Amino acid sequence: MSCPPCPKCNSEYVYQDQSQLICPECAYEWDPSEIEEDDTPQVKDANGTLLVDGDKVTVVKDLKIKGSSQVIKIGTKALVRRVLDKKDHELDCKVDGVGEMMVTAKFVKKA
Repeated sequence: MSCPPCPKCNSEYVYQDQSQLICPECAYEWDPSEIEEDDTPQVKDANGTLLVDGDKVTVVKDLKIKGSSQVIKIGTKALVRRVLDKKDHELDCKVDGVGEMMVTAKFVKKA
């Protein structure tokens, strides 16, 4: 039976001792049944509130749309369709009056 890598240091030399898994490199011990695999990205809005799929948000700054002369005004509402794990433009949104587009999370707040 192969053990998963250490969640703290990613060491591959993990061994099992009864119900615990132990990393000999960083001495971290954990119960594999208690650790949840949470692959959802952690994205926060301008106020530090965690955003998830389906949230309604409001734009906090006038935003220029690349390749267009159109501007998204302050206070425009949007619906977050998906939260993505990207460097910028983390939110796939449906913006009122504009349509589908990607928005950076630091320019919105949860409504």
